[in-house]
Amino acid sequence: MYLLGLGIVLLLLKTFEIGPVAAWPWWWTLVPFALAAAWWAWADATGYTRRRAMEKMERRKQDRIDRQRAAMGQPPKRRGK
Repeated sequence: MYLLGLGIVLLLLKTFEIGPVAAWPWWWTLVPFALAAAWWAWADATGYTRRRAMEKMERRKQDRIDRQRAAMGQPPKRRGK
């Protein structure tokens, strides 16, 4: 996401000819977009995105269980780590 933001900023600077970016070749301003696309392709191919989503769901589930235990007056049990 940071690469996409950087690419947008560089693209705007190049388009409106602001600062030293105006003198850069166009391909330099488009490099962050290519890097972002490569990152997303790698993350999807290796399962990184899916693992992160599963970890987030597991954390939410455990937090919900802990809140319910606390509401019943029982101490929360943390398993694993």
